[in-house]
Amino acid sequence: MKKIALTVVLVGAVVVASAVAARADIKDSWITTKAKIALLTTDGFSVNGANVDTIHGKVTIHGTVGTTADRARAEQTVLKVDGVKSVKNLLQVVTVGMKDIVASNDSDIKDRVEASLKTDTKMDDVKVASVNKGLVLLSGKAANLDETLRAIENAYSVNGVHRVASEIQINEN
Repeated sequence: MKKIALTVVLVGAVVVASAVAARADIKDSWITTKAKIALLTTDGFSVNGANVDTIHGKVTIHGTVGTTADRARAEQTVLKVDGVKSVKNLLQVVTVGMKDIVASNDSDIKDRVEASLKTDTKMDDVKVASVNKGLVLLSGKAANLDETLRAIENAYSVNGVHRVASEIQINEN
């Protein structure tokens, strides 16, 4: 009888520990997604190649920014995301003079971003609302936060895009 009771207690402990670990993974992935969206859409700075990793609320950010002030603003932006405990800032400062800038006009950029979004069937309801001096404004609807992030990343991958802003709404169906 004691063995059965001990087994039940151990199994219960494993189940609880697994549930806590799974919940932590979900929360960390949520923090990662929200932090990346914040980095990619906050006014005042631009992060190229934004990469965010989260473990137990501790966030590491990678990518490049144009100035040391942008580097600090990016860190402060991520610190404001719910659930973030700390930020390890690995952003590199790469000045505009060092970048290989592609000169594009806004209508060409809009066409390329729209074509890029069309390659992903889940982006049918995401549209390019406008492009102004390389700043792309996305609008429309996405099924979830991950698809919103994918649309933003997709736009950022297009040559000539310097910044992306989002008015994408998440479907509540």
